[in-house]
Amino acid sequence: MKRTLLILLLAPWVLLAQEGLQEPVFMNVMLTPNPAKISEFEAGLAAHNKKFHAEGSGTVNVFWIASGKNSGKYIWSMGPTSWAAFDETNTPDSEHTTDWNTNVAPYAEATMETTYWKNDLKHSNFSRDFTLKNLAIFIIDMKRFKQLEFEAVLDKVQEVYKAKDPDHQWGSYFNEMPNNEGQDYVWVDFFDSSAWMGKPDNFPQWFEEVHGEGSFAKFLKEVDACTHGESSELWMFREDLSGGDGNVQALVAGGQ
Repeated sequence: MKRTLLILLLAPWVLLAQEGLQEPVFMNVMLTPNPAKISEFEAGLAAHNKKFHAEGSGTVNVFWIASGKNSGKYIWSMGPTSWAAFDETNTPDSEHTTDWNTNVAPYAEATMETTYWKNDLKHSNFSRDFTLKNLAIFIIDMKRFKQLEFEAVLDKVQEVYKAKDPDHQWGSYFNEMPNNEGQDYVWVDFFDSSAWMGKPDNFPQWFEEVHGEGSFAKFLKEVDACTHGESSELWMFREDLSGGDGNVQALVAGGQ
């Protein structure tokens, strides 16, 4: 979703094989390296993830933030997983904890931010296999008690992109732990080349072609009625620091 409704969070996307499709959860930890120890930080993070977070629900991918106030920070993203699986993956382990405290934590700032995101499959498009590279993150601050109205907005957006750009891949995520930081919802665009960012914004035109002449102005009022605002970031996948390989498998969910 770009420009008009452009862009946290978060991958790889191989769904958990259980009864039917489950909406996966991702735990994202934002880490700030000590600027004088970035090489040590990256070396320790890479070794830790490849040893302890390379498979299953504990798989971790790492992203480097390339724009905005968080530029230069890293996203340590565990998933896809489930709340039930956290009982196992978050169980204290002396070897794991010692490795983190010895080889990662000393080279990072003490402050961090942890968020939990549920993949909204109804409003996502994982219609083909692809490999993570660049992520355009569009973060929405929803108004209180307006999630149903916001989901109705997403229904219309999904219709437009499924009709006009179905080969493009995107993910939709809701924050499982709401806060006052304006991080209630995230739309993620996955793209390979930076040239994608320079493509013309056809969303207003596409919207009226799908929903009818004059519909876009009404749509903007609907967006304004259920949101406070938005922000965006660019993330770059760092396979060298990740436990996972960034491969995303196609899936079909309700409405897709």
